[in-house]
Amino acid sequence: MKLFGTDGVRGEAGSFLTAELAMRVAMAAGIYFRDHARTKKILVGKDTRRSGYMIENAIVSGLTAVGYDVVQIGPMPTPAIAFLTENMRCDAGIMISASHNPYEDNGIKFFDAHGNKLSEEIEAQIEMIAQDKIRLEEGHVTGKQIGSAKRIDDVIGRYIVQLKNSFCRDLTLQGLRIVLDTANGAGYKVGPTVLEELGAEVIVLHDKPNGFNINEGCGALHTKDLREAVKQYRADIGLALDGDADRLIVVDENGDEVDGDQVLGALGLFLHRSGQLKGGGIVATVMSNQALEDTMGENGLKLFRSNVGDKYVLEVMRDNGINFGGEQSGHIIMHDYAKTGDGLVSALQILALLLTSGEKASKVLRPFKLYPQKLVNIKVKTKKPLEQIDGLAAELEAVEALHMRHLIRYSGTENKLRILLEGKDAKAMEKAMERLVAFFEKALNA
Repeated sequence: MKLFGTDGVRGEAGSFLTAELAMRVAMAAGIYFRDHARTKKILVGKDTRRSGYMIENAIVSGLTAVGYDVVQIGPMPTPAIAFLTENMRCDAGIMISASHNPYEDNGIKFFDAHGNKLSEEIEAQIEMIAQDKIRLEEGHVTGKQIGSAKRIDDVIGRYIVQLKNSFCRDLTLQGLRIVLDTANGAGYKVGPTVLEELGAEVIVLHDKPNGFNINEGCGALHTKDLREAVKQYRADIGLALDGDADRLIVVDENGDEVDGDQVLGALGLFLHRSGQLKGGGIVATVMSNQALEDTMGENGLKLFRSNVGDKYVLEVMRDNGINFGGEQSGHIIMHDYAKTGDGLVSALQILALLLTSGEKASKVLRPFKLYPQKLVNIKVKTKKPLEQIDGLAAELEAVEALHMRHLIRYSGTENKLRILLEGKDAKAMEKAMERLVAFFEKALNA
């Protein structure tokens, strides 16, 4: 059984992600990191899912069994775990979260001592250890070598300082009215706190987690409440986090959601014009709209494309000396301030752009018009390799003959096929999408 997907180990808690599996994965990770240990200390955080209690205790058991001391910090955003792992000199960090998935799911994400997500090679090594009963048995320690665990409740202050350090010291949020939707997730405390400390008037939505309402009709995936609140309170901008606060969706002052590619373009140009952009370009994924690439080119910048997933964005950023990139879905990496997507760091940079431009969000965050693009997700019974699907090549040739860009891939975390089409003729694109959806429904779900 393959354990690691595109973003750690993720699945339904209690069925796929059981306490037993969590403990086994933790033991395997501890055995791996033990060979590279500096402090014999691992940080563990989580989001607000009820199943986090079960998984956290299992992870602590697994780590202490192989000799690691564990620092538990409770509900905190994923990017906070990345920052605090390095800041607190831990050998590794673990975040218990299924990000934007519903509460029934949960996951385990790993960070190395520098706060970076693990490479596929390291994940493969941990997976091999987790499936090797003899290696796991030999990894147990006894007596004084058994690890300890302690809970620290005040690390939120360290992360807030880090967030505020990412915001220009010459600026204040005084006079801005912001609606913030925390998705009943890991950012429910730190999000409102940092915005208020910087001077904003903050109206907070969905900040009452109960273990089951994370991402439920709220946050980055469901912006209806946020859009309505922005108009109701006449706010300057609306900001929506997802369950682990590594993603950000923006709503302008009219209550309209801003496309993620337009946000990337606006921030990229802002960093370029303010002399903060490094590497002569930005990084986005193969999902991003061609209009973003064309706009970057018109401004003397290059758009580098990566596979889908913020760790792949980061790899391309590192390879090309670039300090800014992200995904259409709202994962934005400001590498000068964060090692992974950070919804709050991104929010502060967007607010800095808003303040320095003197323009309304509806104007400054839409520096170009998007080419028509459509994304459809299909639930599938099985993830049959695309190259083995009879007739697919002919279907894609027909799409290409209409001068459309296509991207078809399986979700790394759910049983879904994602179909993306992009072209300048919206009607032709709709017809092509209908045909492709029907084709895949028959090929994968018949």
